[in-house]
Amino acid sequence: MDRTFRSIHPKFKWKGISMRYHDLDEVSYSLIKEGQPYQKVLGEFLLDWIDKKNTIVLKTSGSSGIPKNIRVEKQYMVNSALATGSYFDLRPGQAALLCLPGNYIAGKMMLVRAMVLGLELDWVAPSMNPLRTMDYCYDFCAMVPMQLENSLDQIDKIKTLIVGGTPMSDSLREKVQDKKVNVFETYGMTETLSHIAVRKVNHGATDYFETLPNVKIHSDERDCLVIKAPEISKEPIYTNDIVELQSDQRFKWLGRYDNIINSGGVKLIPEQIEGKLATLLKKRFFIVGLPDKKLGQKVALLIESQHKDTGLLEKIKTLETIKKYEIPKDIVCIERFVETGNGKISRPETLLLLQNGKDI
Repeated sequence: MDRTFRSIHPKFKWKGISMRYHDLDEVSYSLIKEGQPYQKVLGEFLLDWIDKKNTIVLKTSGSSGIPKNIRVEKQYMVNSALATGSYFDLRPGQAALLCLPGNYIAGKMMLVRAMVLGLELDWVAPSMNPLRTMDYCYDFCAMVPMQLENSLDQIDKIKTLIVGGTPMSDSLREKVQDKKVNVFETYGMTETLSHIAVRKVNHGATDYFETLPNVKIHSDERDCLVIKAPEISKEPIYTNDIVELQSDQRFKWLGRYDNIINSGGVKLIPEQIEGKLATLLKKRFFIVGLPDKKLGQKVALLIESQHKDTGLLEKIKTLETIKKYEIPKDIVCIERFVETGNGKISRPETLLLLQNGKDI
């Protein structure tokens, strides 16, 4: 069949109702006029999807910088959906759940996948526990880590779950080891039209991400990932993600180049330190480099809390995995971290809050 953005799969259903391409116009207007806020966003996306243009404007999350609008080919989004369908062997008539907001690429792509692959799509209002009132079982679903954390008691209602938006913690990975659901962590961004690589979290877990079909990778002089995916981008996509390559299709994610701390000539990757501290901290936190006259930058631990744990530093020093130069020189409590529009921690904005001396 014709797999273009000008058509949808004949088996596509939305909330149990069969849809054709010419139905999307009426559906989009109905959602915009009568729907809840999260439904209106999807209605607006559908309206843009069926207009006469070959391209569509997407909004980046802003987790690593200022949010911006980018224009992409609609056919590239179709190609991305086909690659996901091929990797996970998704078949027409299978049930999928959309529980992510439609403002950003992850939510939009769940709808595109359903239309392209002929899935039967159900949807619920985005929340931290989307399965709370659900009785039905689904073949495929996408969540952010916090949704998975809050849905562990019901997560076996899903057969295949992809988790993205922010890295999963080691403790969360441990919690899904005995679950029947097949959990995959994803790597991607708005510019890659959702994920271009996944890694198994349970039932054969691996530390390495594996790319989807027709995606090749290499690293640049900074050891940052470069993505060649001609079916979703005309040009190579250069990232600021530091990686360890195993092949041109497999890599381990280490952290962000723009987060690197140079402390006394030693280059430290905050995300690697955070992984070691995750076993001790229940509240949200992250590692940053703060100015230091002697070291240039010192390692600092920022915690989302009103009260400082006076014994935390000593607990950190007892960790067998942590190295001497990774131990925070300063621990700072901030009442509330700044978030991006889709709920991720904005490190730059939170650090600016700290530098301005507010809410500390």
